[in-house]
Amino acid sequence: MKVRTSYVGLQNLLQGLSFSVRYYSKHNHLQTICFYSKIKPKKCHILDWSGSTCTHRTVTPGSTVPCRFFSCKQEGTKIPSKRKQNTSIITSELSYKNLLKSEQENWNYISARYKAMTKRIKEKLEQLHKYTFNSGSPRIRFGENVYFEENGCIFLSKADDVDEGIVDILFSTEDLGFSDAFIQRIRISPDQRYMAISLKSENSEEATCVIMKLGHSPVVEKVIPNVFSFEWATNDVLYYTSQKNLKCQNVFMTTFTNQKHTKLVYTEQDARFFVDIYCTKDRRFLTINSNSKTTSEVWLVDCRHPFQLPALVQARTQGIIYHVEHRNDELYILTTYREPAEYKLMKAPVASSGMENWQLVYALEEKTKLVDLEMFSDHCIMFLKNAGHLYLSVISFVSHSVQSIKLPTWACEFELESHPEHTTSTCYFQLTSPVHPPKRFAYSFKENNLIEQAVQEVPIITNCHTTRLLAKSKDETLVPITVFHNMNSKELHRKPLLVHVYGAYGIDLNMSFKEEKLMLIEEGWILAYCHVRGGGELGLSWHKDGCQHNKLKGLHDLKACITLLHELGFSQPKYTALAAASAGGVLAGALCNADPELIRAMVLQAPFVDVLNTMMKTHLPLTIEEQEEWGNPLADEKCMKYIKSYCPYQNIKTQCYPSVFITAYENDQRIPLTGVLRYVQKLRKAALDHASRTSKKGNWIPNIILDIQANGSHCESSWEDSLNEVCSLYCTHP
Repeated sequence: MKVRTSYVGLQNLLQGLSFSVRYYSKHNHLQTICFYSKIKPKKCHILDWSGSTCTHRTVTPGSTVPCRFFSCKQEGTKIPSKRKQNTSIITSELSYKNLLKSEQENWNYISARYKAMTKRIKEKLEQLHKYTFNSGSPRIRFGENVYFEENGCIFLSKADDVDEGIVDILFSTEDLGFSDAFIQRIRISPDQRYMAISLKSENSEEATCVIMKLGHSPVVEKVIPNVFSFEWATNDVLYYTSQKNLKCQNVFMTTFTNQKHTKLVYTEQDARFFVDIYCTKDRRFLTINSNSKTTSEVWLVDCRHPFQLPALVQARTQGIIYHVEHRNDELYILTTYREPAEYKLMKAPVASSGMENWQLVYALEEKTKLVDLEMFSDHCIMFLKNAGHLYLSVISFVSHSVQSIKLPTWACEFELESHPEHTTSTCYFQLTSPVHPPKRFAYSFKENNLIEQAVQEVPIITNCHTTRLLAKSKDETLVPITVFHNMNSKELHRKPLLVHVYGAYGIDLNMSFKEEKLMLIEEGWILAYCHVRGGGELGLSWHKDGCQHNKLKGLHDLKACITLLHELGFSQPKYTALAAASAGGVLAGALCNADPELIRAMVLQAPFVDVLNTMMKTHLPLTIEEQEEWGNPLADEKCMKYIKSYCPYQNIKTQCYPSVFITAYENDQRIPLTGVLRYVQKLRKAALDHASRTSKKGNWIPNIILDIQANGSHCESSWEDSLNEVCSLYCTHP
């Protein structure tokens, strides 16, 4: 690659401004604010380029931020004195630091026993990582210019030169002395004079926005700390939201004209609501989106008149979610308005956007999940899930027709690509599954057909079988399960089984490709994904039927899924492990307490295991807004008792437990280490008490292991974590 270095003096300026830029990595399993793409750095990162898609418009509004799919779990809390529980396993004689040191020493001792196995696994993962198809960085074309990001650098090339490798480097984190920085989001102004970049750290939830003036010698114009989302309204007017204590409630406007100034544009007063900014595909409006987990309100900023006050689309109405796109002076509104309470596409004139004027364009079928929606000049594409299968619904605004296209049966996830020009005639996306690397597809509006893009074949497993099952839950609701196993495996009842569960916030289980999943299949494992209630796999009603006073339904679903798998000959309890992350730890931990005989091991990542104590503390940043998911135990006696009935920490008892492997992060702002330490100590004590009371030959004493990561934050995922995940299974599993 021939690189023409065209920036000057940036390192000194950035260091002089003393802004903190550190590396940030995030799991890519979650539906996110806008399009995120895989890029090539050493860790698996997520990059938001153009915001051209509106993924955040198809999920529960409270889920607009990847991190916010999971509760904010702060320091360990206690129930008021009237209902005081013995929550302090960490005694005064053993300080937090001593306990932390003790756990780290314990992990060092245990992990040393698995060095040979770790080496073998690492070699296999490196081989898979080397040969796995990687689509590389997205290339964003603006006229004759092409922008792309790679290895912490942002490049510019002419369209005719990009394949020749002739590029200008506009920005480099490493050359500027910030090798640990991760570029999360990039926005280029319409006239390409300015570029806004957000940089995040693995140890912090806050991002820093750097605005650069482009040209022959790019220079930094401004640095704004604690920014979440940002969009250009015009060539020199930028709107952005500020983030504080995991909340976004203020919107600012800053100008880069001769008279530079910044002013507050909007403030959200309700602590349940989170604010972000989106630019419509045709760049006519910026939308200020204020969302709780059940209710929405949108304000429009006219990009032709960015200094005018925002205009309200529709005042918030409890229980009504809506999000907005624009085309030909009409607003296209994705909303839950009217029965059934699932997403519908409606439209209304910009001049009379009230709910009374909303007209139906398209309604989803029952039990269908809207994954994403992409607007184009004459078409709209909906990315859908139904009964575990993926579909496209292509709506033509010209012929008023709808074409439904079923995608390959192996596919489990969409990964959209950026389309900055809404007049394009082709929509590009990728399909993937836990054991299938991404494959690129294109839908042509002109030809009305789906095209699989040619990719280089890689030496990966081709005999992995996908099975979709339905388990009958306690109330006879049918719960989907997706199962993967090697077709050459014999005696499946003797093979190890890894069960995945989440079941919260209306979020689907992550079913994107990961090398370690493919390795497990090659090693003879069976992988099962239980799409229990509380998640979003079957639409908004599926989530509603598993939150607040319905949380136990998710537990019943999980038990039914594991039981069915065993009945059908997919492994057996003594070879079964259960995996969950963050809020998925609620159902996993609850099953571990209620039916420990169903599994042999449990693997948790940054688990939420003390719902009751957390929801009793309203001073924590996200407790109030999460009352819509878990309930309010302070105001409702029945709610308190209900949460207590399933809360993993509250229900630990003296019994035979499976082995448990927990990964926690020392810098996790959402689930601080103290709570995880307390849970581990209580669990160990219960297991040891049971073993001492029932001491006999062959008595089972579980391994309860805590691996504390000094770096990293809540449920982030990197390539190195793949190694840790596989090793954890072998540390706990016979």
